[in-house]
This record gives sequence, structure tokens and C-alpha cells, in this order.
Amino acid sequence: MTTMIELTAFKKKKGKGRVFFSRQELRQLLDVYSRRVASGEWRDYAIDHYGNVAVFSVFRHSFDAPLFAVAKSGNGKDCEYAVFDGRQRIKRGRTMPDVLKVFDKPLRLVSVL
Repeated sequence: MTTMIELTAFKKKKGKGRVFFSRQELRQLLDVYSRRVASGEWRDYAIDHYGNVAVFSVFRHSFDAPLFAVAKSGNGKDCEYAVFDGRQRIKRGRTMPDVLKVFDKPLRLVSVL
């Protein structure tokens, strides 16, 4: 026999306290990701949600452990962002652009033949 579930009650209970990346944050993450894919450094990404933490992980190969992970924790205006290299936190900040600066590279000279 089937059981009826009221979706509004399910959404309120399930979604409470969960953290997600906003559209602007995803655009910033994918901008960094696309530059690194174009240079051949990264090949895959994953987005995971663990209760009150959202994680954007990048991979060199699909079956490897993540090279880096950008985590967003908290809710609303009280969010904190962190970049991890494995289990080591390498950067922490209050805004996404602050933590993404860790991926900025200095310009390098490319010779054209």
C-alpha cells in the first residue's frame, strides 16, 4: 500500500540547516575551474553537501582523491569559506574571492614561434 507524504513538511524538515553555494559563488568557482581545465591541470569536479557544509572538490583524474576542496560552512550572512589541500586547510576567509586568491598564478612568459 502507498503512503502519502506532504512535500512541504518534508522540505522543511530535510532542508533545515543545509548550506548551498549561491549562483554567484558557483560562477566564481567554475571560473577558476575552467581556467585550470584549459591549462590541463584539473579534469573533474564534484559538489557535495554534508549538513551545514557545502564542498566543491576538484580532481586531476576522476578516480583520484580530490586535489583541492573549497568548503562553505555556516548559514546566511555568517558564512565562512576554506580551501583544503587534502586534509590540510591552506586558506580561510569570510568571502569567496578571498579564498580563491590561493589559486591565482603569476603571469608567465610564453614564447610564440
